[in-house]
Amino acid sequence: MTQPLPPLTALRAFEATVRLGSVSAAAAELHVTHGAVSRQLQVLEQALGQPLLEKTGRRLSPTPAGQQLQQAATTAFNQLRQSWQALQRRPDDGPLVLGCSGSVLARWMIPRLGRLASDLPELRVHLAVLEGDLAPALEGLDAALLLGQPPWPANWQAHALAEERIGPVFSPQLPGAATLRLAAPSAVLAQPVLHTTSRPQAWPSWLASQQLASTQMQLGAGFAHLYYLLEAAVAGLGVAIAPEPLVADDVASGRLLAPWGFAATGGQWALCTRHNHGDPRLDRLIAWLRRQLAR
Repeated sequence: MTQPLPPLTALRAFEATVRLGSVSAAAAELHVTHGAVSRQLQVLEQALGQPLLEKTGRRLSPTPAGQQLQQAATTAFNQLRQSWQALQRRPDDGPLVLGCSGSVLARWMIPRLGRLASDLPELRVHLAVLEGDLAPALEGLDAALLLGQPPWPANWQAHALAEERIGPVFSPQLPGAATLRLAAPSAVLAQPVLHTTSRPQAWPSWLASQQLASTQMQLGAGFAHLYYLLEAAVAGLGVAIAPEPLVADDVASGRLLAPWGFAATGGQWALCTRHNHGDPRLDRLIAWLRRQLAR
């Protein structure tokens, strides 16, 4: 009679061996001897009745059957690990750690922290800035508020919050602002536009939505971060491009003008959480973020 499941101790040894490329490395990770891992690999191959590993130079590589088993094992162990960690950690034991870019933090989250505390008084949030390479920055986070398009970070689930909309903004103090605010969108092509290296596709995307050629665009000052770009726009240094929620308060107060409105980019605001997070606070936060972005 066939076994409904593989020997789980042997499967764990096999998954570690394939992932790390050697029996020695797997033994070190599992805190057992080299011989113990080798015996578990033999048990697994005997139970299946076919080889799962083969030598490729100095490294062990999976056979076609081994690749199939390794993919299933990795997925299963990752889900089990995440579920176990979630069960070990009571959600109310500490703050919910939320990551977002410095621009989103300064221009959108911080101004709404009072509202968040009022609407969800039971939710304690610790905010962390996401900078540089996203993968290591996600370590230690419960969730990440991101703007962009798939693919989203591996092993994370994206909860769509709102479509991303961008548009040009400038200060009433910008020289020629009174004339520019009444002009057609094509008038922006005569302006040296402010831009950011973190979103080089923003201006071409908006110009395309207006049937304007980005090749005619004149680049002005460039900034490393969107936050600095928008501060330069508020200071009257030029026309910037920005996501609507980050400038909505400034437009409402008259600090910035947005005469041509905002256009969808095909991207979205998303809250990314680990799969099977098991934290009910995240569901409440997702609903709250959707309401705020819809305001």
